[in-house]
Amino acid sequence: MITGDLVPLERAHMAALAEADPALVPLFATVGDLNFRHRADGFEGLLRLIVEQQLSVKAADSIWQKVRGGLVDVLPARLLALSDEALRGHGLSRPKVRYARILAEAVHDRSVDFAHVRGLDIEDAITHLTALKGIGRWTAEVYLMFCEGRLDIFPTGDIALREAVGWLDGLDARPDEAYCRTRAMRWAPYRSVVSHALWGWYGAVRRGEANRSFN
Repeated sequence: MITGDLVPLERAHMAALAEADPALVPLFATVGDLNFRHRADGFEGLLRLIVEQQLSVKAADSIWQKVRGGLVDVLPARLLALSDEALRGHGLSRPKVRYARILAEAVHDRSVDFAHVRGLDIEDAITHLTALKGIGRWTAEVYLMFCEGRLDIFPTGDIALREAVGWLDGLDARPDEAYCRTRAMRWAPYRSVVSHALWGWYGAVRRGEANRSFN
């Protein structure tokens, strides 16, 4: 689960979603007041997502604190000035050291321009970001959601979201990405709101605080 500063979601968005899809009414009732998680954007935001890929929340937070402390200022030039050994000493794997350097070099030479990304539509922004080695679609989508605050993102590659969609629809097995992509179309233009609600529900079920069924 992605962490970050909490900003309350607009109740008007939740009301519009509940009207468009009544299946969301018990979901919103279960998760209660929702918060949108916001993070720093730009180089820092994308670097942090690289650091956190395929790690538990606890491990990701620990390594990110080491990396941030080692950089002092989270800037491309700072990262490029460190050796691979120094970066690995902060907890990064060899592939992540490589991806972090690729990102820092791209930002440094302006082949990646985050101000430009902000002006692109979602699919064009994803294409721009995934041109970088080490940035897949999930990472790009999560960046746009948490670092830019875009409201219409549903990362179908996220296992927790797909699992929760299966619970929502009473399916016997976790649905695939195609199913979730089609299902989420009903939630536009506030798919990020439903993403947050489903993540919240998934976490509550895993902690034993909620059931998989609303019945």
